Amino acid sequence: MSLIVNAVCHLTFFIDKLRFFPLFSKLQYQLCNTKASIIYATNSVLQDFQSDGVAYLELRTIPRTCSDLSKEGYVSTVLHCIRAFNENNDKLHTNLILSVDRKHTAAEAFEVIDLAIKFRAQGVVGVDLCGNPLRGDVSTFRDAFAKAKEAELGLTLHFAEVPQSSSLEELWMLLSFQPDRLGHVINVPEDVMEEIESRELGLELCLTCNVNAKLVSGGFADHHFGKWRGRRCPLIVCTDDVGIFCSPISNEYLLLAEHFVLDKMELLTLCARAVDSIFGSTAEKERLRRLLTPFTKEEIE
Repeated sequence: MSLIVNAVCHLTFFIDKLRFFPLFSKLQYQLCNTKASIIYATNSVLQDFQSDGVAYLELRTIPRTCSDLSKEGYVSTVLHCIRAFNENNDKLHTNLILSVDRKHTAAEAFEVIDLAIKFRAQGVVGVDLCGNPLRGDVSTFRDAFAKAKEAELGLTLHFAEVPQSSSLEELWMLLSFQPDRLGHVINVPEDVMEEIESRELGLELCLTCNVNAKLVSGGFADHHFGKWRGRRCPLIVCTDDVGIFCSPISNEYLLLAEHFVLDKMELLTLCARAVDSIFGSTAEKERLRRLLTPFTKEEIE
């Protein structure tokens, strides 16, 4: 779930994987390029997720300079919005993940990690590898992510998103970074799947993005959720990206229920298993389990 401008949701043309990634640099970053626009977008995103019934959110963003903000100022501004929102409501709790872009240099990656460490006490809980999967050499980021792990930050990686970024060399390199979670996990060969399962890594699955951007073949019923659901890995339902694909998290759960014939208890089990994979505190995990308990009891009774 990235920091984006909701107005992009009104785009009407079909977005495939060739159009999806350039949208960030060619449109969204140009629209969100001042402190005022960052504040507006952040508050808008938080309000939208709360209105959708979300109880816990890990928002992720790439630190960047704006016309009136340094990278550090950008992160500080986003965190200020999150902190104020958390203090003024008891429904949605939000933390922040800082992302390394695949096009970054090693020095730029270290800059992101250093910012994550600096702002950890203010709400940064992890770091991410994202960006256009057709670009970059992931080995560039080995040392930067090792530093993040040493600092005990959560680590999540976009993984096997397109065939071109799914060579065995790249996949095993990414797994050597010791991630806590993986995103997309689309083009994963059996031996790598078995390794992922043996580690019981949390898997971030994004149905609408994968189907509408043609990252997977077929429709929703053909999504690789079906391939992973029988494995031991917690499956985390995510949005990527609401501002482009116009599908809030509630709709992602609805799509799962419809196309994979999941009942309420199966959806609750899915949510409960995902709790252990969040980068939030033990107290946050306990809060989420308490919120799920009444729904589970209702289904059992």
